Amino acid sequence: MNLLEEARKEINEVDAQMAELFVRRMRAAEKVAEYKKQHALPILDPAREELVVQNNAKLVEDETLRSYYINFIRKNMEISRAYQQQLLEGMRVAYCGTEGAFAHIAAGKIFPTSQRVAYPDFVSAYRSVENGECDVAVLPVENSYNGEVGQVTDLMFSGSLFVSEMLDLAVTHDLLVVPGTKKEDIKEIVSHPQALGQCAQYVRENGWKTAEYSNTALAARYVAENGDKSVAAIASEEAAGIFGLEVLERNIHASRSTTTRFAAFSRVESKRHSKRMGEHFILLFTVKNEAGALAKAVDIIGRFGFNMRTLRSRPMKELLWQYYFYVEAEGDVYTEAGEWMIRELSLFCDRLKLAGTYFNGSLNG
Repeated sequence: MNLLEEARKEINEVDAQMAELFVRRMRAAEKVAEYKKQHALPILDPAREELVVQNNAKLVEDETLRSYYINFIRKNMEISRAYQQQLLEGMRVAYCGTEGAFAHIAAGKIFPTSQRVAYPDFVSAYRSVENGECDVAVLPVENSYNGEVGQVTDLMFSGSLFVSEMLDLAVTHDLLVVPGTKKEDIKEIVSHPQALGQCAQYVRENGWKTAEYSNTALAARYVAENGDKSVAAIASEEAAGIFGLEVLERNIHASRSTTTRFAAFSRVESKRHSKRMGEHFILLFTVKNEAGALAKAVDIIGRFGFNMRTLRSRPMKELLWQYYFYVEAEGDVYTEAGEWMIRELSLFCDRLKLAGTYFNGSLNG
């Protein structure tokens, strides 16, 4: 065993001990959270944290290492606060958009007791979970009308989070107006371009002008704040309730079966070992640049008894004309067959990621 191997072995042993101590420390944090709840105390106690830093810093004699240890302790306390916050206030769920948007609705359906936190785009919502600001992110992955949400698929491929749940949310578009508005008062419709497109026939039949907004909920808020009866919004019934608007007409979209699939992304891979019908998993991979490599990968998935439901390709941003593949398949991947499948796939795939598991049907909206 060379010096590097010896050092790595020692690090692994220390990490194992630290994992046990970490769990012990967080169990103590649970007791702290319970005490703070009973006595209505704030989660953050700056004086106490500074005292902990000063006292613990004295335990490390090496001045260089002490400066790093101080950062280590501060990060530990930050993690402890985040855990206490979840215990006292519930999960923090990131979503893209604003209150009343379909992502906000989906987050509430998957995590009914959570605290929903809005972010301006998919990337910032995703990163908020990676960096610990939120516990989970709920993002759209596919729409039955417009297909996959490519940016979210790319995050799934390049990011560190795992899919743990899926929700099929029926998207219904309603006509929202200022209270007291009649249909003949309306001259202009505002909404997201996708919603305007899905309701184009209805809008055209009524001869209204249209204006685009970044999402349907913001369009509803604009109508509410503007107070102009000549302007209406296409948005959800939930948005009407939030912004004090009336639903003048319901289900005005052309297709009655528009559905958006939302995924819940978390930092931890969920290994449920479920034997229920409907268990699914997601694989993302690249294949070696040789003839038949993709066919071999697909064959391996089927050979181990997994029914592949979806296969898509996506361009890789960092390599011109190179692609990665997205697969959804039925079955419990956390079995011996799943382990052997992953092992064989690694022989034909340059990059391979098990992006998560979900139970199809458990949360259909």
